[in-house]
Amino acid sequence: MNPVPWARSQMAFTLACHIILVPLGVSWAFMTLVANYKAVRHDDRSALVLAQRWSKYMAVTFAVGAVTGTVLSFEFGLLWPRFMGTWGDAFGVPFAFEGIFFFTEAIFVAIYIFGWRRLKPWPHFWTGVPIVIAGVFGSISVVAANAWMNAPTGFTLNSKGEIVDVDPLDVIFNDAMPLQAAHMVVAAYLVGGFMIASVYAAGLLRGRVDRYHKLGFGIAFTVAAVATPIQMGVGDSLARWVFNNQPVKFATIELVPQTGSDVPERLLGKLNDDGTVTGGVPIPGLASWLSDPSTGRATVIKGFDTVPPDERPTVAETNIVHLSWDIMVGLGTLLFLVSVWYGAMWLFRRRLPTGKWFLRVAACSGVLAIVAMEAGWVVTEVGRQPWIVYNLMKVEDAATGNTGVWITFIAVIVLYLALGITTIMVIRAMSRRFRRAGGFAELDTPYGPVAEAPPAEVVESRP
Repeated sequence: MNPVPWARSQMAFTLACHIILVPLGVSWAFMTLVANYKAVRHDDRSALVLAQRWSKYMAVTFAVGAVTGTVLSFEFGLLWPRFMGTWGDAFGVPFAFEGIFFFTEAIFVAIYIFGWRRLKPWPHFWTGVPIVIAGVFGSISVVAANAWMNAPTGFTLNSKGEIVDVDPLDVIFNDAMPLQAAHMVVAAYLVGGFMIASVYAAGLLRGRVDRYHKLGFGIAFTVAAVATPIQMGVGDSLARWVFNNQPVKFATIELVPQTGSDVPERLLGKLNDDGTVTGGVPIPGLASWLSDPSTGRATVIKGFDTVPPDERPTVAETNIVHLSWDIMVGLGTLLFLVSVWYGAMWLFRRRLPTGKWFLRVAACSGVLAIVAMEAGWVVTEVGRQPWIVYNLMKVEDAATGNTGVWITFIAVIVLYLALGITTIMVIRAMSRRFRRAGGFAELDTPYGPVAEAPPAEVVESRP
């Protein structure tokens, strides 16, 4: 049994599951602090309740993310031993910093949650700031490692192809890192905002129109709406970077079998085994114009004919990448239009949109954002095939030779299913308890005196 497809499938599955939790780990702390600030600054009781509840949900998703992330860290060694054996000295550098940021985030998550009834309002608020900072820089560290795979630099090889010297700064700040990191961090705020807002949009549709639900929806959706146009700009810049530095991946995205100018932007469509492209809706010259507006439709896009067949994605992989690109861009555009709708309503009427159609779309926005994010990572990873380290090592040369990988794949699926179901059950149970409580979960109130147990009764002893 060939272990390479199984190793790829297991890694893809665990990454696809873990990436759902990343936006919450990066952005939820920021949204919690927005509610916390509003509560302290304006003495807003609903905002205080919201911040406290969000911090507890955040702790649950952080803990689950730690589990799924730990599985991934083991998989690098178990599934890709030849990759780690050759490139581990360089590839591992960003993860060393990610570990520092992760533990910093974990420490301050604990301080923030337990500080609700043990710290004064403003000192407690400031204990949440390191969570936001650590979340952002932890995400940047991980993306730096992935970006290094797209633009490997910062190392010296000897005659045997072994790394003998590493420049940590060059590894981290490789050419792909700035745009890839910005793209992921903004995506975290976009996806996290839409995910949380979608829950409150569903609540508003069910008639829960109290200030608590409106505030929860407003904070989360505003964060997502602000991030959406920024993400479109960053994504456009990253696409041009791919055009200039990874022409084969760009040809895969745009379905360009032959090098040429005036290349159409094809919506949908597919590549056939004979190298022809059929189906879809071609927009004449648009792909060339978007690649370099300075030369417009005369811009030349390199096709698959510039490299041998074994140095480019297969036909099936090409079609997957192109479809994923269309899904990512299409859903991103839809979310941008919804954000414009939201912004226009707030700008001209100074209130949240309350129409049922808007709320229906908003209730679906979380799932749509997750799908767009997953599609984006498919473009990034499958589009780089057959390379695991661009132009230096192929995937088939990096994977384990152990033919029993399929067993671990099944075990991971069972583990993640159990973990996912448990997480959903826990969060739903917390939500039900919070609704029944109507306020804070505990007897004492945040920033107030801690309830003390009454003194024990003294029983006089008699001789």
